[in-house]
Amino acid sequence: MTSNFMTRLHGLGIVLVLVLLIAAFSIMSPNFLDANNLFNILRQVTTLGIVAVGFAFVLLTGGIDLSVGYQVSLYVVVCGMLMSQFDVPWPLAILVVLVLGVGIGLINGIIITVTGVAPLIVTLSMMTILNGVSYLLSKGLPISGFPREFSVLGQGSLGIIPISVLVLALVWAVGYFIANKTSTGRYFYAIGNNVEAARLSGVNTRRTLLFVYAVCGLFTAIGAVLLLSRLNSAQSATGAGFEFSVLTACVLGGVSVMGGRGSLFGAFIGVLIVGVLDNGLVLLNVSEYVQLVIKGVILLAAVIYDAMSKSSGGRRKQIGGVSLGRKPAAEEGPKTSTVPLG
Repeated sequence: MTSNFMTRLHGLGIVLVLVLLIAAFSIMSPNFLDANNLFNILRQVTTLGIVAVGFAFVLLTGGIDLSVGYQVSLYVVVCGMLMSQFDVPWPLAILVVLVLGVGIGLINGIIITVTGVAPLIVTLSMMTILNGVSYLLSKGLPISGFPREFSVLGQGSLGIIPISVLVLALVWAVGYFIANKTSTGRYFYAIGNNVEAARLSGVNTRRTLLFVYAVCGLFTAIGAVLLLSRLNSAQSATGAGFEFSVLTACVLGGVSVMGGRGSLFGAFIGVLIVGVLDNGLVLLNVSEYVQLVIKGVILLAAVIYDAMSKSSGGRRKQIGGVSLGRKPAAEEGPKTSTVPLG
């Protein structure tokens, strides 16, 4: 069977998993299918869904960005401080955070492309740095006192549709266009399959990777702004562990941690699965620590499945940009990239 067929089969499988989860929680908790609860799920997954777009792009190129969790922490702290302590108008505060997001993404991309250090190591180091910076800025104290207009972004609605969900839809539309309708999107898959073959085929791999990490930083900043607007409080621990939720959603959706395979549609279903699972477990009063165990098991199972399915296709493994047992590019020749499914 072709990899394209397997990708479609996996897409149907995760949709079935989502349907079964919804059915199970609706039986176990009569409040699960309540309209207010369903809209609450959509609001809760907004940040996760927006960040997942940029994160999926990074995974498609064979990289990873473990710093997105503490990027969220830094962005909410900076945005909160600008509005509450420096009286910066909220639209300008948002703009500053978006520029900061692009800047941090570019720093990640530059270090990775110039030094050749594995994305796993670079972004893990950046995660630690951003964690420290966010605590230095906030001194570990919560920040509040934002303009009422700012809270509308995360808490308001247009009709029955939350504004944050509309922003999520817009970001996903942009992500879909980039991944499926541009040559840059096709380069993601080519680089993820074989970076040397992509380079020999004329792809500007350095520029593409810089673009990918910059977009990941931008989308993470957008998600952080909406999260701050919904919570109305900025704390340095806001994004702690968030990177693993994003990774779980993407891998569940079939975006390979080894690069070159996956789709935004699959990642979106993965986001919904994580959101439904979180909400359902809370309604059932499941302990927070038990929830962590369940999420960890799900992530491990998804990664193992991803590794086994890619290995069965006869392709060499590439984790975080580090090749394992791969033939030289000249000997291996160019590979055809996996076609995205939306």
